[in-house]
Amino acid sequence: MTRLLQPILAGVVTALVGFASSFAVVLAGLRAVGADQRQATSGLLVLCVAIGVVAIWLGLRQRVPITIAWSTPGAALLVATGAVEGGFPVAVGAFVVSGLLIIAAGLFPTLGRWIAAIPTPIAGAMLAGVLLNLCVAPVRALAEVPLMAGPAVLTWALLSRFARKWAVPGALLVAVVAIALTGPGLGAVDVRPVIEPTLPSWNAQAMISIALPLFLVTMASQNVPGMAVLAGYGYRPPLRGILLSTGLASTLGALLGGHAVNLAAITAALSAGPDADPDPGRRWIASVTAGASMIVLGIGSGLATALVLLSPPVLIEAVAGLALIGALASAITAAIAEPEGREAAVITFVVTASGLTLLGVGAAFWGLVAGGLMMLLHRRRKVSRPVSEEQAVPEPAVSGE
Repeated sequence: MTRLLQPILAGVVTALVGFASSFAVVLAGLRAVGADQRQATSGLLVLCVAIGVVAIWLGLRQRVPITIAWSTPGAALLVATGAVEGGFPVAVGAFVVSGLLIIAAGLFPTLGRWIAAIPTPIAGAMLAGVLLNLCVAPVRALAEVPLMAGPAVLTWALLSRFARKWAVPGALLVAVVAIALTGPGLGAVDVRPVIEPTLPSWNAQAMISIALPLFLVTMASQNVPGMAVLAGYGYRPPLRGILLSTGLASTLGALLGGHAVNLAAITAALSAGPDADPDPGRRWIASVTAGASMIVLGIGSGLATALVLLSPPVLIEAVAGLALIGALASAITAAIAEPEGREAAVITFVVTASGLTLLGVGAAFWGLVAGGLMMLLHRRRKVSRPVSEEQAVPEPAVSGE
């Protein structure tokens, strides 16, 4: 029993850190695309259950510490996209399509390779543009509600120096205390867990604004890095089974309001690393425990939603932004690391961060299009450049060049 204690504790910590550090992002994303209180609560609950079921299934089946999470960048994408014509049912339809695309990536490896082939600067820049608005929320909160946001931001800054993995949970705890001291109390809201089915509907705008970008962000920012984290610790589970499992869970969970589940990229290290267990062959116990713990935490989804409703919106956005600072830093680094793709990456970032909506389609899609065209243009110029000056045919000068 003593030998089991370490991986079990590691799994509980993994779940607590994963839930507390980003549930506010999930709720903000669901509310942004039109979910009401019951639908958002249901979405958070079903995501927790889906994460738990998939993590337990894969861990027991493969004996590998495969940690599952919700798509935090995907939730941030929903915040950036905002409401679509047709309301939350149309968003749910987009969630279903995104889940089906993940299943397709598992069934047809070529599709997965296409996603992995998206140039790193473009993918990083799109993610950075999606995250930017939430990551500046702590600054807005300091200006609008300084007495509530100030202690939370200070707590995050101090813990990020001395106990990094507890920085966001610590900031959340301080924010909860501030809400309890200044708000009307939980007696005014229903904190029970809720299951609220939503009948999906579809339109072209949501497919392009939500479904496709959500699929791309989930694959490029969660599943691909998640596999890299596992490989870094010596684990190479079949990607096909992971994509089929998470894609099916995402598709079914969408009908109850969840947006997407996938491989964990950040918290994966808590279950797959040596801190979970010195024996690599026993670390799967940690990921299975993390899955079971997420199901338990899902029961508190009503309380989590109530806290969001009782607080100033900018305060919860600030906590969500603090949770995404590290992801923003990584995305910016990936975007500008390669000089050859830097201009295209900047174009992608600017267009995505602009919040542009054109022809009913959101900025994330247009950012990808603009960056891709810019990269293609520069690549064509490079290919068409003469081999040497001696081989080039002199042309008469043209005024203005």
